[in-house]
Amino acid sequence: MVKLLQAIAGAPHGGAELFFTRLALGLEEAGQQQTILMRTDKERARLLKDAGIYSEELRFGAGFDFFTRWKIKRAIEAYKPDIVLSWMNRATRLIPMGPFVHVARLGGYYNLKYYKNCDHLIGNTPQIVEYLKQSNWPVGKCHYIPNFVDDELGLPIDRAVFNTPDGVPLIISLGRLHKNKAFDVLIKAMAELNDTFLWLAGDGEELSTLTSLAEEIGVRERVKFLGWRSDTKNLIATCDALICPSRHEPLGNVVLEGWAQRKPVIAAASDGPRYLIEHGKNGLLCNVDDPIALASAIKSVLNNPQNSKVLAELGSLTFVSNFTKSIVVSKYQDLFDEICS
Repeated sequence: MVKLLQAIAGAPHGGAELFFTRLALGLEEAGQQQTILMRTDKERARLLKDAGIYSEELRFGAGFDFFTRWKIKRAIEAYKPDIVLSWMNRATRLIPMGPFVHVARLGGYYNLKYYKNCDHLIGNTPQIVEYLKQSNWPVGKCHYIPNFVDDELGLPIDRAVFNTPDGVPLIISLGRLHKNKAFDVLIKAMAELNDTFLWLAGDGEELSTLTSLAEEIGVRERVKFLGWRSDTKNLIATCDALICPSRHEPLGNVVLEGWAQRKPVIAAASDGPRYLIEHGKNGLLCNVDDPIALASAIKSVLNNPQNSKVLAELGSLTFVSNFTKSIVVSKYQDLFDEICS
């Protein structure tokens, strides 16, 4: 059995951090021997402990955090892993050289100066893998393994919790409130969707700007800012469609989440959604930064129940065929076995 050590210096919330936790739990269920080094986070530590996974919480500070670097080196020497899997820039640059295979997982087009000491890189989209190859990373040492999301069906919640009437069209969008996510475009599209309500689940620096925009264009009563939520599958299960309006989206976990909940997905054609979605079959794509086109696509789903049903069914089939926990965890373990053989 391959001995795995994972290291992550992520924030409390974020797509990579959520997937790290899902993968760690999935690997544990599959019998993977592992230990975790991570930035202090009580909730993540509780989830790992409840699953029987040992984790050590470190500061992972910026700049000259020599203490964290020393503790990582000490933990590696004590555990003697076959593979160290590091996540994102900060954790990766702190991994020392040693008698193990260093693998890093990339969920975006990161600056590869932080990865120069790695032996293998994993990209979660083919486009990221292509970026690695074009950056002169050895072809045989960069690998595509996608993400997975929770495939348990959610339970619809009472719409009244968020002051949303029964019987009205309801769409949802999720993510960090950042300019890259283009929630401003979705809010502008709401001006064309007169009877539709929007649940926007997430938090971030754009909250006040987005709230002001909704007020300015007269849709504030129909746009519900939910904050950061952990019950996303229940929220999605309550809605009629999931929207991913991102300007920049390397993968688009939310697309997978919509498919897992058997909901139609409408997305702007940024990198990830354009790779995942076959337009008109398992979802709809529209131009990036185009609120009128986005509103039109949403209307075509909400006003056509048969079209909505077909998109949801084919999206679900795409998910089950490619992005389930069992499929992705097996891909990771197969890679671990391959590079340690």
